Amino acid sequence: MRGLKGGDPDQRRGLRAVGTAVSGLTAAALFAGSLVACGTGGTGARDEGPARSGDPATQASPLPSASDAVNRVDPVALVMADPKVSRSVKRDLKPCTGNEYPVDVSYGNLTGGSASDVVVNVLTCADAVGIGSYVYREEGKKYQNVFKAEQPPVYAEIDRGDLVVSTQVYNEADSAPYPSAEEVVTYRWQTDEFVKRDVMYNEYSGAVSGDGPAPEQN
Repeated sequence: MRGLKGGDPDQRRGLRAVGTAVSGLTAAALFAGSLVACGTGGTGARDEGPARSGDPATQASPLPSASDAVNRVDPVALVMADPKVSRSVKRDLKPCTGNEYPVDVSYGNLTGGSASDVVVNVLTCADAVGIGSYVYREEGKKYQNVFKAEQPPVYAEIDRGDLVVSTQVYNEADSAPYPSAEEVVTYRWQTDEFVKRDVMYNEYSGAVSGDGPAPEQN
């Protein structure tokens, strides 16, 4: 899918084409890499740190990672216990292989709380299309759902303290890998809710995507 996970990487624009460098730098600055929960049991957070080189015996001790202070959650259990998540998303949230669930997780400061907020994206196993995006805020000893988007294809990320949500736009003639456009909405937390701050709309060329007419043969 263009703009989301899945499909030919050369054909995916959207989320990965719009603000990829910014989101990548942001994720690295906040948490030393994205935390992707497609691992065993659904918790599956994977830490990626900077590469190290040289003789280990001569190197200074590495600085502690920011991710060490993150209170990791079980995203599958969080979503399945959430009454705000639709039945269809819960029904489709199944392991792809073994105990590996199609769930992406990011931790970051979105709501100004004392603990990191949790962004959960639920994907499809076949083509990794986002079917639900949620933000959870720690309140007391529990996490509360403070944002949800369930119109696929959808994907949410943290960008310098803002929540950025991308959705694909299709016309009747569009095939799944080639949406006509993408809408990218930026939200910012104000008082006790996310408020829409900016909307960016990208239209795709049918000729470039492969939806245009076939070239004439000589």
